Amino acid sequence: MSNRETKTDVILIGAGIMSATLGTLLKELVPEWKITVFEKLPNAGQESSNEWNNAGTGHAALCELNYTVEKSDGSVDISKAIKINEQFQLSMQFWSYLVNRKLIHNPHDFIMPLPHMSFVQGEQNVAFLKKRFEALSNHPQYQDMEFSDDPEKLMKWIPLIMQGRASNEPIAATKIDSGTDVNFGALTRMLFDHLGNKNVDIHYKHSVNNIKRGNDGLWELKVRDLDSGDMEHHTAKFVFIGGGGGSLHLLQKSGIPEGKHIGGFPVSGIFMVCNNPDVTAQHHAKVYGKAKVGAPPMSVPHLDTRYIENKKSLLFGPFAGFSPKFLKEGSMFDLVTSIKPNNVLTMLAAGAKEMSLTKYLIQQVMLSKEQRMEELREFIPNAKSEDWDLVVAGQRVQVIKDTASGKGTLQFGTEVITAADGSIAALLGASPGASTAVHVMLEVIKRCFPYQMKEWEPKIKEMIPSYGVPLLENPSLLNEIHNLTAQTLGLSGKAAGF
Repeated sequence: MSNRETKTDVILIGAGIMSATLGTLLKELVPEWKITVFEKLPNAGQESSNEWNNAGTGHAALCELNYTVEKSDGSVDISKAIKINEQFQLSMQFWSYLVNRKLIHNPHDFIMPLPHMSFVQGEQNVAFLKKRFEALSNHPQYQDMEFSDDPEKLMKWIPLIMQGRASNEPIAATKIDSGTDVNFGALTRMLFDHLGNKNVDIHYKHSVNNIKRGNDGLWELKVRDLDSGDMEHHTAKFVFIGGGGGSLHLLQKSGIPEGKHIGGFPVSGIFMVCNNPDVTAQHHAKVYGKAKVGAPPMSVPHLDTRYIENKKSLLFGPFAGFSPKFLKEGSMFDLVTSIKPNNVLTMLAAGAKEMSLTKYLIQQVMLSKEQRMEELREFIPNAKSEDWDLVVAGQRVQVIKDTASGKGTLQFGTEVITAADGSIAALLGASPGASTAVHVMLEVIKRCFPYQMKEWEPKIKEMIPSYGVPLLENPSLLNEIHNLTAQTLGLSGKAAGF
């Protein structure tokens, strides 16, 4: 048993894209602060941030139809898409700053230009897509978007999807060439390599077992070295819990009142992957469809070109799965042990409300490979079973909390929980997650370090020129940022979101 105790300014729990981003921002703002990172796996970016565990879309709200909702009067509400697009621009600017300062290298190792497309079938969906296109293309971020319902044009855009398709079915697509494929696993590892060079103490194979507030106001962490079995004691003024699905348990252990009445519902994902070069050569885009009626937002079907380790693959999915684990490398007891006296009613209310989701997940889990192939053939009519394998993606834990719309409401999104005094913050939830990491971590900084913000703002604006400025109202700044990020990140004169 080790009695080793160390004091530090900041502790980051979890070596994923969120901790990597927060650590990198803080090192630029206050280089003298001592930062320590604990990760229970052997390397950075091995859970939700790993390239095989997420879609790598670079959620810029260019193709995801669930960010644009048709209202009862028939108009399309695009406000969420515009908001997410602006948030993604913050990430692009920060990555460009890091590349320009030579703090990270070779942007093509983590970001590639790739068209983003939406694809729909059926008369009603085609009408919706056209209305969505008309609403979006009035805005500077989307002015390069194209719409087509012409089968000949669609054959040029998406030959793999069009070959063998019945000609009498109304179909349409939108296309914007300035999308990206982002390898968040590679980016996470790059950022941790950079932090390691900046004297950040990064401890892999270290599991945080407990976290509590000391009498002196510092946070005390019990951390187990998984190699030696020794228990270490660490204290910090500020703690960020960025452990993906594992964050909820640690938030509960912290005892902060803001962490009460919150539960989590785990959902796993399964993708189908094709590595046959004859097939992958025929598709060059991320193509998002519409979720089926009754399906949750995280189940929007999409066919993605991916670049992983300099190799082109196609991924189709996600098919939802269920496991009581909160992390891919988690425990089968994660869900049960997350139920506490203060959240049991919230969880029960959600269970009663979400019967349709439960039924959907059971149906998805029971699908055979051939049934999954049938769903794939709605995208690729000529898909052959032997070309496609199943890959289990990362676990996502959807937040359940009491809201104005009722007790036990399931949240689809990313949630930041902070203590009233800003001494601890936890990140919960899922998509759009990684793509908006810079926006989310700036929110953490603003909430947790309000008194330093005035001093830090000039440096934040140096890193992220559009910080605090709505890009929608500043087309000239939008264009300038577009050109700079495209050039720096090697995106062939295009930047994601424009």
